[in-house]
Amino acid sequence: MSFVSTLPELVESAASDLASLGARIGAANAVAAASTSDIAAAAADEVSTQIAAVFGLHARDYQALSAQASMFHSQFVNALMAAGNSYAAAEAANASPLQTVVDDILAVINAPTNLLLGRPLIGDGTHGAPETGANGGAGGILWGNGGNGGSGAPGQAGGRGGDAGLFGNGGAGGAGGVGTTGSLGTAGSLALPNGGLGGTGGTGGTGGAGGSGGLLFGNGGAGGLGGAGGVGGTGGTGVNGAPGVAGSMTNGAGGDGGNGGVGGMGGMGGAGGAGGKGSVLFGQAGANGNGGNGGTGGSAGTAGTGGAGAAGTVDNPNGGAGGHGGDPGSPGLGGNGGAGATGGAAGAEGAAVTTGGDGGVGGAGYDASTGVVAGASGGNGGNGGAGGRYGNGGAGGAGGNGAHGADGITGNDGNGTNGTAGGGGGNGGNGGSGGSKAGDGGNGGISGVGGNGGNGGSGGTGAAGALMILDGAGGTGGNGGNGAEGGTGGNGGQAGLRAPAATWDLTATAGPAAPAAMPVRPGQAAWARLATSAPPTAATADKVVTPAPPAAAALAAPAAATPCPVSTAPMAWR
Repeated sequence: MSFVSTLPELVESAASDLASLGARIGAANAVAAASTSDIAAAAADEVSTQIAAVFGLHARDYQALSAQASMFHSQFVNALMAAGNSYAAAEAANASPLQTVVDDILAVINAPTNLLLGRPLIGDGTHGAPETGANGGAGGILWGNGGNGGSGAPGQAGGRGGDAGLFGNGGAGGAGGVGTTGSLGTAGSLALPNGGLGGTGGTGGTGGAGGSGGLLFGNGGAGGLGGAGGVGGTGGTGVNGAPGVAGSMTNGAGGDGGNGGVGGMGGMGGAGGAGGKGSVLFGQAGANGNGGNGGTGGSAGTAGTGGAGAAGTVDNPNGGAGGHGGDPGSPGLGGNGGAGATGGAAGAEGAAVTTGGDGGVGGAGYDASTGVVAGASGGNGGNGGAGGRYGNGGAGGAGGNGAHGADGITGNDGNGTNGTAGGGGGNGGNGGSGGSKAGDGGNGGISGVGGNGGNGGSGGTGAAGALMILDGAGGTGGNGGNGAEGGTGGNGGQAGLRAPAATWDLTATAGPAAPAAMPVRPGQAAWARLATSAPPTAATADKVVTPAPPAAAALAAPAAATPCPVSTAPMAWR
């Protein structure tokens, strides 16, 4: 009887290659059919026509034979693929009952030893479940490899590999669990403004030891890998500064923002597991496991913002300064690598916070309400916090706005007082310093807006005229106070009452202050010249009244016909 030994996979591969080859040949025949089956004659004579017909006939015969060959090729490929499938099905059918028979036989053999000794007589030990740290099962007493230990739970050691019997290799130890993450640092409070230190990451679990090799023959199992250290805890957040309280002992200054907490240190990597012992006769000891990598350091804590300054009051007219922004915390250091055949790498440093806290806004100055107190200055903005190791400094707080100056007091028969100056705007806070490694400094705060100057006081009532010529002028209005925007000048004072013997009625009107006219002295008698001359041209809005003609005796010229002496003081016509 003859037998055929073959591999189903090779048969199926050959059928696939033949199918691809047939497809390419068919495509080439189809392309050549058009150009070979219908050949044009070289000339119009009968010989050329017959030659072309013979070649065309041969081409058509070739296409017919190619079609038959393609059909045979397809049938062969289908048969080959069916044979491969039959071989594969036969192998599967034969293997399944055989495996069942083997399992049934081993179950009968191992039942007594499992019951008495807790391990099979022949067979491999069971593997420990992942993340449980369970030990691997022991191999068969006569023959079998030990089971692998299960990996450890977070921060726990890996399971030990199972031991072999007389013949077999020990199981590998399970990997240690990853260390737990450190706790978050406590946030700052008003009593303790700085953020707390982040917790240290947990130590990685130790790798499980490898199982021992067989007593007569077999290698020891490899030790498990140490677990990586846990990540350090994030530093606590600094508290925001409290706003300033008006009238307090701190003059309304805002509280400083708290510094961010330092990130916790990364956990230490776990130690690698010890390799299992080799066989007494033939076998080598298992390799020791490598140490786990150190954990990454915790992230730095965020800095707090400075508190806003309080607005000025009557007792403390200047606005309070804004609080300074806090500095960010430092990132945590990476943990050390664990010991082992190859020590674990140290952990990376934690993430740094990029910017410091912003400075608080300065308080506004107190608005003066009378002509005695000048406008108060706004408070200075707080300084921004320093940048982190690689980050930028915080922005300085804006300065407070200056208060408006008070209006001047109305004069009494004289000039009004000047309005008081507006308060200066507070200085913007300084930007925080840049980080120690290439960080930019923070932007300085915006200066506060200066207060407007106070309005000048109204001029006092003018004095009564001394003679008949001109009335008294109103007092000069006070000047507006200085400020970012000048105050409005005061109105001119009201004119004084006219004297009884006065001839000219000069009515003063409101407007900018003007110099008062000089009255004629009592000894000057120039009425003839004044009476015969034309009235003065009205250059302003003053009303000029023509006097009644004097007596004839008063119009006679002096004997010497010389003009009367007139005061050297200028006479102003309005």
